[in-house]
Amino acid sequence: MPAPVPRQRAIPAAEGGQGPVAAPNESAQESPENRTAAPGAAAPSATATTATAATTPAQLTLLLIENDPGGTPIVPDLLDQAGRPMRIRTARNLTEAERLLTDDVHCILLDLALPAPGRADDGDELAVLRHVLELAPRHAVLALTGADDTERGAEAVRVGAQDYLVRDELDGRLLSRAIRYAVERKRSDSAERRLAEGRLRAQENRRLERGLLPTPLLDGSPLRFAARYRPGRSRALLGGDFYDVVRTPDGTVHAMIGDVCGHGPDEAALGVELRIAWRALTLAGLCGDQLLSTLQQVLEHERPDDEIFATLCTVDIAPDGRRAGLCLAGHPSPLLARPGMPARLLPYDNNGPALGLLPGARWPRMQVELGAEWSLMLYTDGLIEGRVGDTGERLGQDGMVEMIRRRLAEGLSGEELLRTAVNEVRDLNGGELTDDVAVLLLDRTR
Repeated sequence: MPAPVPRQRAIPAAEGGQGPVAAPNESAQESPENRTAAPGAAAPSATATTATAATTPAQLTLLLIENDPGGTPIVPDLLDQAGRPMRIRTARNLTEAERLLTDDVHCILLDLALPAPGRADDGDELAVLRHVLELAPRHAVLALTGADDTERGAEAVRVGAQDYLVRDELDGRLLSRAIRYAVERKRSDSAERRLAEGRLRAQENRRLERGLLPTPLLDGSPLRFAARYRPGRSRALLGGDFYDVVRTPDGTVHAMIGDVCGHGPDEAALGVELRIAWRALTLAGLCGDQLLSTLQQVLEHERPDDEIFATLCTVDIAPDGRRAGLCLAGHPSPLLARPGMPARLLPYDNNGPALGLLPGARWPRMQVELGAEWSLMLYTDGLIEGRVGDTGERLGQDGMVEMIRRRLAEGLSGEELLRTAVNEVRDLNGGELTDDVAVLLLDRTR
């Protein structure tokens, strides 16, 4: 985990790669004794400053912390990579250092012999360094030590300093190079740490999203199940679409597919909540209008905004597999395919409103005859709203039905049918679909 930050700060120039931003009261914080400027340098115009910032690296600012500022005489001669004098600030103790440690400081040069304030004498020779690292976790730190104390310098690097320097061996060129190196190393370490943290968060999110995808409960059912899921969000595993399938003790198979409006993580989370609520209510014995009314209450309590709604399609297939009840809440009607007959959409006449739109709404349950052998495909509108080539027209339900008929005629079924259909829709769109896509398929064969 990243080190705790004792006070809120903007990202310093050393980490963000930005030029120094002078504080409004910089003249009060940096007296002439505490900074070195180019002799005789005139104040640049706004135009010249902008042009310089666009073509040259940011001027480095060093904060020197030691109780004898005159003990490092070569400091005023320091030059940055562009040959400009570094801006120097000096502090005699950590209290002064904290006041001078503004966002435009790139590097801290710390005398390890400096006492750490407010700490008991517990024998910790690096107490002052630990204090500075806590105070400035995002800044590059160079430890300054004596010729007879190099072991403590090496330990300082192990604790967190970018490097250590021996005072008696310093010259302006060596110190300038060491400061530039420390700044670049800190920037690289910070970038690597952020990348590692980002990868860890991505791995955790993927594990979480995989755990939130449904595991169908179909033990004891002769029906075959297949599903295909493609979120519209880049690098996401879970979108606002959701689906589930369960078998209740009486042998009825219940299937559901839905779509929360929107594509962000809040919509994905709401979709998961609705799916889990649907499973719990279904296993508790609810179905049809009673189930959808309860789901609408769940949505109204859990949605982050009153404008959020969700479409839903529920199907309950009788234990004998020959008929089903269908409820539609603003959702596209399922597609039914039977041997010797062209695939067709189920009736859409009694479609109710989407969940979350009308308080007190009702959703009629339609009875549908399936037959002895069939395939039933439930899908979200991401499958039918993709574009078709450069015409700008959408595939639509009619185009989707024709595509499925053609693929069935080729002998495709199950996972292969769904994979081929989703890939074809993406190809017709000319690239990845922007909307979430969920498709599930239930098959009954003799």
